[in-house]
This record gives sequence, C-alpha cells and structure tokens, in this order.
Amino acid sequence: MIEEVREYIKIKAEQFGAKLDSEYNKSYIERNNTGTEALKDNGAYFGFIHPEEQSSGPFHDFSLTIFPNDQGKSWLICLGIGSSGFKNDYELATYPGLRRLFSTFIDQKGFCKSDFSDIETSLPKSITSNNDLQHIKKTIKTYTKVLPVCQIVDDPTGKKGEEIIDAFVAGYAKLRDWPSNKDHRDNIAKALKPFQEGSAQDDIKIIKELLEERKFIVLQGAPGTGKTRAAKKVATQMNAYVEFIQFHAETTYSDFVYGIRPNLNKDELGYFGRKGALSNAIEYAKKHPHTNTVLIIDEINRANLSNVLGPVFYLFEYKMEESNVEIELHKDLKINKLPDNFYVIATMNTADRSLAVVDFALRRRFAWYNLVPKQIEDLTKPAKFFMEDFGKIQDIFNWYASSNELTLQPGQGYFIASSDDEMSNRIKYEIFPLIKEYLQEGLLASAKEEFNDYFSSRINKSLFE
Repeated sequence: MIEEVREYIKIKAEQFGAKLDSEYNKSYIERNNTGTEALKDNGAYFGFIHPEEQSSGPFHDFSLTIFPNDQGKSWLICLGIGSSGFKNDYELATYPGLRRLFSTFIDQKGFCKSDFSDIETSLPKSITSNNDLQHIKKTIKTYTKVLPVCQIVDDPTGKKGEEIIDAFVAGYAKLRDWPSNKDHRDNIAKALKPFQEGSAQDDIKIIKELLEERKFIVLQGAPGTGKTRAAKKVATQMNAYVEFIQFHAETTYSDFVYGIRPNLNKDELGYFGRKGALSNAIEYAKKHPHTNTVLIIDEINRANLSNVLGPVFYLFEYKMEESNVEIELHKDLKINKLPDNFYVIATMNTADRSLAVVDFALRRRFAWYNLVPKQIEDLTKPAKFFMEDFGKIQDIFNWYASSNELTLQPGQGYFIASSDDEMSNRIKYEIFPLIKEYLQEGLLASAKEEFNDYFSSRINKSLFE
C-alpha cells in the first residue's frame, strides 16, 4: 500500500504542475524512508521537500510528509518543516493564506497551528496521545515542534483518505507555486472543492431560518456582497410587509421613532408629529398580527445608535416576555413587548474604516451573519459575471490578508458587467481606486506587488505611479 500511495501522490503532483524533467528543473525532492527497518522501528516516512535541498540528511523549509505503517493502522499526513528550520520559506510561513488554506483540510482528528512560523511549540496532547497514533508515538515526539498541520488518515486508499491526500498535495502545489496553466489550476480547484463547503452554502436559507429564530439580525460584509439584496429577498420569501430606512451620520431618534417637524405649508409657524420607520413598522405589525413585518435598516452602523434608538433599545430582546416596563414610542403607541410578527434585518459595511464600532449591548441583542464574496452563476443576460477577475482578486486576499483585512475584499457585485469594456472600466474606476486607498491606509501591505501586477497586466495601470 505504501508504494501505491507514493506513486499516487507523485501522479497528483504532476497533475498540479510539478516538473520532474531534469536535474536542474525539479519542483521537489522526494524523501523516502519506508524500508523494513524503518517500518519496524515506527520511524517510516515519505514525501516532498524543497527542490534546493539534498536527497538525504537534515533539511530546511516546508515539506509534505506522510508517516505510514504496514500494520493496517492509521497514517498521519502533515505539512512539516525541516529540522534545520527556515531558509527560504520564513516569509511564506507568515502569510495568513497559508494557514487559512491548510486549516480547511483539518477535522476533529487533526491539528493546525495558529502560527506556521512557530517551531518552538509542540503538538497538543490530542495528537501526541491519540490512541489511533500510538504505533508512531516515537516518531511524532521526534518531530512534534515542526508539524504545523497534521491530519490522521484511517484509510489512505479509501475515498475520504484520497480526498485528504489530494487536498494536502494541492495545498503544497499552491505553496510551491507549481501550477503553470489552466489545467493545473482546475485540478487543484477540484481537489480543494470538497473542503470549501462554505462557498456553496445557501445564504438566503440560513438567514431566513436565523431571522425566524432570533427575530433581529445584522448582515455584515464588504461592499458588493449583496447585503441589502439578501435582506429584501428574505423579506420577500417571508411574504412580509417591508419598512425600509437607511441610517447615516445625521439620523436621529425623530427620524427612526417619532419626532416633531415644522409645517412649512402654512403662513403661520406650526408643528406636526411624524412617525419614524420603527413606529410605522410596529403599528403595522400590531394591526396585522397574521402578516410578517420586516424592518430593514440599511447601514446600521453609520448612525449614533445610542441617540437613534433611545429607550426603545430595551425592547430588542428576542425572548422578551411581556413586562411591567412600558416604552412610549409616541402618545398613541405604548408597548412592553415587540409584536411576535415583527422582525428586523440590518446591514453593516465592514470595509468602511471610519464607522463607529457597534457596542456589546447591541451585539447581544442581534444575531450576526457574515456575507462573503462568492461566485455568481445565475445571472440574467446580458449581465455577465467575470469569474477570472473575481478569482484573481479573491486569491490575493485569501493569501495575503489578515482576518480583519479579509473583510475588505470587494464583493461579487463589483464583477458583474454586460461587456468586457464595462468590466475594464469597473476595474479602472472602482476596484483600482479602492485597492489603492487600502494600500495608502497601510492595509494589505504584503500584497501590494501582487495587486500591482494584476492591475498592470489587466488595465495597464500601476498602483505606484
């Protein structure tokens, strides 16, 4: 079985772009220590190391390492680091995307370090003392500080085992930048697809179920991720009456709940009461108890929420029972509990760095759902989704962006156009200035050359002119 798996990963490596055509143009050096004595001593391993390393002895940098056995017991597949530490790969180890990529392959029988540049911290007891790995316990102890990612594989030739091996080889191919054509990239994407289920989830279905359970929800994400569209679509699926308001810096309690306005249509100065979006929605819900009522608050974090919500903040408890505390919205509307058929969907832009942070009290009262950039497949012609441009921007963000910076990625809405010329203009006059502004603010600094290369080749513009 060991020889079968060895040959299998070499075939996969070639499908992912590895070159083995000459002594001076190899994509990897293979290490193989699976002889009888090594297996008997439980010290057997095989895999790939950096092409600049020697075929034997201590080595540097990242490796793809598999610890097998011939006893029908579990194997361990790892992204490892040579016992000599880093020589070429230290900067690579600091990229958030490397951990982000390999962490998707790991389940409850695996482990992924929080810092891939760390070669001082040992593996946790969940690995070193795992009953499934007692037959290679000595080997694991030897390499415990230099295995940033490892996954137990019960059957390396079964379907699940092959999927894990495929993913690890594909991850190593991306790490080493093996792919040089579309076929290579497509093969890698196919190998990674079983571990990228998040991109295929039905956001609308999940949001609707969450809203029905929690009553109040905030959809957060970067511009273009379809937050407002999702809110409206959920309301439509609920057959709801919709009240809509967009918050801004000058939004006040009188705009949202109730306020006094001057009457400009009379010769003498007079005033009248005006109900805000919240009052209108609540009144409708009370008058129509069998109809769902959804209040959509667009850009909720653009306003001073303490001033806008005032005392009605107290009512936003999704499990609140009727109490003896009555809140007056206006003289004709006093309530001690929000109607059961009343729901709130708010949206929040995570890319606007000037906005105030939402306080913890509000966070407790709302459920929070992230909308991330994702591929669109069901567009009505002549609109077209420019997958290649979307994919290149997404790859740069995934590889170089920190967790906070990942929320800045332009959403799929930026990549919809009816023609190539329209898409070029969108990149030139929307995406290019956005990325340039990020860089000027000190964000995504490690990705600046990648972005510049993309824009130079795509629209013949440099970020640094």
